[in-house]
Amino acid sequence: MSSGPVVMGILNVTPDSFSDGGKYYGKRALEHAFDMIDQGADIIDVGGESTRPGSNPISAEEELSRVIPILKDLIPSISTPISIDTMKTEVAQAALNIGVSMVNDTNALRSDGMLELVASYNVPCVIVHMKGTPKTMQSNPATSICEVTNFLKKRKEVARNAGIQNIILDPGIGFGKTPKLNMEIIDNICHLPTENPILVGVSRKKFLSQFYPNIDIDDATAQVSMKAINNGASMVRVHNVKRMIEEIRRHPSP
Repeated sequence: MSSGPVVMGILNVTPDSFSDGGKYYGKRALEHAFDMIDQGADIIDVGGESTRPGSNPISAEEELSRVIPILKDLIPSISTPISIDTMKTEVAQAALNIGVSMVNDTNALRSDGMLELVASYNVPCVIVHMKGTPKTMQSNPATSICEVTNFLKKRKEVARNAGIQNIILDPGIGFGKTPKLNMEIIDNICHLPTENPILVGVSRKKFLSQFYPNIDIDDATAQVSMKAINNGASMVRVHNVKRMIEEIRRHPSP
């Protein structure tokens, strides 16, 4: 893994993700993972359920049918760590059983058995702030950094009490937030519990076009992700790994 900011490459094996739904399945998913690693991704984050605003939940069986085949092909083929992006304990369990090395949970380890599962495997986990569910999160969005920070602190304490040591915090940009709050969080990463690594994922999210209306969405993603890094984030989650690596190289750490 790089000594600078960690770049997590997104591999959605879903038909309905907001940016690349239906684009990567089977051989194409493998090829895309290999491309992201060649471009400099430190972690590949595999997800089988869309968490875009307004999306409907799917069954564990459906999610497993999407992620397990690609994981079985991918894990033996690479040395790069793989994260499973899931809210479901059953999916995390199956993925960990075949060699996934991180759990990225937008439900902040609140599903039955998820805390105990992550603790038993002693793997890093990402605790994400999301107000409500993907279906409802924009109907009553969070309005303050304090609300996000307090949630992350509480969930971190719960995770530690369960025996989980390696905790990464994600403020959940775009997950139950106003556009204004999204940018306030980026500008004030230092207000989050920065004794833990902070992961920020702004990639191709709708609010970017409001603040950066005249530039390419991947350029906006890279610029805002770089701002988050400069303000204290140590990890960024992106669709376009190549563009993110270019931005990091343009702004080397002192």
